[in-house]
Amino acid sequence: MNKIWAFPLALAFFACNSGEKNQKMEIKDYPETAKVDTVDTYFGTDVPDPYRWLEDDRSEQTAEWVKAQNEVTFGYLNNIPFRDKIEERLTELWNYAKESAPRKHGDYYYTYKNDGLQNQWVVYRKKGLDGAESVFLDPNTFSEDATTSLAGTFFTKDGSLLAYSISEGGSDWRKVIVMNAEDKSIVEDTIRNVKFSGVSWKGNEGFFYSSYDKPEGSELSAKTQEHKLYYHKLNTPQSEDELIFGGSETPRRYIGGYVSDDEKFLFISASVSTSGNELYVKDLSDWSNPIVPIAEGFESEHSVLDNDGDRLLIETNLNAPNKRLVEVDANDPSTENYKDVIPETENVLNVSTAGGYIFANYMVDVKTEIHQFDYEGNKVRQVELPGIGSAGGFGAEKDDEKLYYSFTSFTYPSAIFEYDIEKGTSELYWKPEIDFNSEDYETEQVFYESKDGTKVPMFITYKKGMEKNGKNPTELYAYGGFNVSLRPSFSVARLVWLEEGGIYAQPNLRGGGEYGEEWHKAGTKMQKQNVFDDFIAAAEYLIAEGYTSSDKLAISGGSNGGLLVGATMTQRPDLMQVAFPAVGVMDMLRYHTFTAGAGWAYDYGTSEDSKEMFEYLKGYSPVHNVKAGVKYPATMVTTADHDDRVVPAHSFKFAAELQEKHASESPVLIRIETNAGHGAGKPTDKIIDGIADKYSFAWYNMGVVPMDEEM
Repeated sequence: MNKIWAFPLALAFFACNSGEKNQKMEIKDYPETAKVDTVDTYFGTDVPDPYRWLEDDRSEQTAEWVKAQNEVTFGYLNNIPFRDKIEERLTELWNYAKESAPRKHGDYYYTYKNDGLQNQWVVYRKKGLDGAESVFLDPNTFSEDATTSLAGTFFTKDGSLLAYSISEGGSDWRKVIVMNAEDKSIVEDTIRNVKFSGVSWKGNEGFFYSSYDKPEGSELSAKTQEHKLYYHKLNTPQSEDELIFGGSETPRRYIGGYVSDDEKFLFISASVSTSGNELYVKDLSDWSNPIVPIAEGFESEHSVLDNDGDRLLIETNLNAPNKRLVEVDANDPSTENYKDVIPETENVLNVSTAGGYIFANYMVDVKTEIHQFDYEGNKVRQVELPGIGSAGGFGAEKDDEKLYYSFTSFTYPSAIFEYDIEKGTSELYWKPEIDFNSEDYETEQVFYESKDGTKVPMFITYKKGMEKNGKNPTELYAYGGFNVSLRPSFSVARLVWLEEGGIYAQPNLRGGGEYGEEWHKAGTKMQKQNVFDDFIAAAEYLIAEGYTSSDKLAISGGSNGGLLVGATMTQRPDLMQVAFPAVGVMDMLRYHTFTAGAGWAYDYGTSEDSKEMFEYLKGYSPVHNVKAGVKYPATMVTTADHDDRVVPAHSFKFAAELQEKHASESPVLIRIETNAGHGAGKPTDKIIDGIADKYSFAWYNMGVVPMDEEM
């Protein structure tokens, strides 16, 4: 692959320096992206891939292309007149104290806190709830630029040892460090090459974790295939860690191991995709005991909630698309012996335990209901929540008398409540002090009709007094995949948009988990178009009802939601003024060849499955559906150079196609974050920068002038 270069050509910026207030900037030339003659053949059909070279994240040519694109992008963004004011207001709003619910480990209560603008949250602890608080672990000291983040904390049952994982530059690859919790001394050498894994302790002797063999080639883009569950004995070399499950004999893409609370059993979950798993159990009373299957095959999902001796409580969607809680004897644990403890209902169930009780978190039209049960499945009460919204965190040890849960909604900043488990009463434990008056805003939930007649719910939030005159800037955000549910939640970043008269709309598309596995499956494989149709119908509803209009509508989504935006804007470029596809899956013919992408096949199918599946994927794949001469919306593609979940080549190729072919004067930019990944662990300053760029780009291209600025 020779003579492939990206040349930054001239940009012509008008208006900002010309004194003509109403004339927008125009990008006269984009960096030139070289083409290659790569062609793939699928079932007799040739498919060119002219930007294949951008998949090489280690090449000098790709690095030069990234640099050239960022020069154009930030040159444009930095010349938006009101961009700095947006960042200033975001910073003001963001600068408030935040904290998590406390969790008890040993003699200490641990809490995550951020005093306002710290790049990474800090772990504090105190002896007893009334003890003196001190810093326990400060991830802001992990690296000079704060791009190394704390990815997880895992204590032994007695709280004396902690294994914590770190992520460098946002990568999914982790390092695990073990420390003595009392004096914070490091116990042993770092465990490396851990990925998609927690840490589960067996006493204080050692722990289970999962990883892949380091791939050949780039660790940020090369395919990872066989997950392995290891046991690490403390103070021994990682090279001596024992393989427990996985590898060539039992190849699985995702494997997790977790020890029961009484440390009697090891439970192993194994899967080949993001949906459905096998479940195994091993009696740890004798290391030579075999691994025994509980549930085999990948058609359903199973996870152990808890055990009472040999009685296992398992959450499953086997023969229950909305899930149920069952029990089975560990001595004869096949699925044929499952017995209902909490049967399936019409609402999706998730369960947790605290204080010797089971808490059932039901999703009722995407809103939370909590019901408390005893271990025999007898209902004790429905928990009274502070309002309509999302609650979570109903977990604690069996002997705890209280638990701490969070509650939030679109106009309710996340607060923490203390719940008396026996009495069933809640008291406010902590709430943020933020420059926000919830009485100034309102949220409504509507149900609109999609293309095939399916009713789809959508939340719409806006400032009170909003007129349905079709002139309101609107952000339409969704996900629609992988059984993920978008619940009501508060976002300080969103406040800037709302207080300037913007509308935020969040539909719950098929492909998500809001109505159980049937809702999920209705947006997978050969039914994936339903997801795009649901999103398009949401936009059409907002326009028809006068909330907004096409020239005031921005669509956004990340990861699978980035695919959603890419597919929607290529199918209906007339529908929106602005598009924000973030870290998106854009090349649907090759996504499964990178990192863990093959695990997404349950939702997507692959181009190798069949001629029919190939043609279906090609029919909506964003990279393959950009057409010459079409006027596409103002677009800012966003990705990161260390994203090893959805590799940046997806976004690179999509941006290159758009820049070459679109016929509109609207800009097509790609914003490439450096030393960052898919999103987790991103420093606060980078988050604020990204949001300021997003909102200023949207308003500028809608012709909206916020904050009394002139344009």
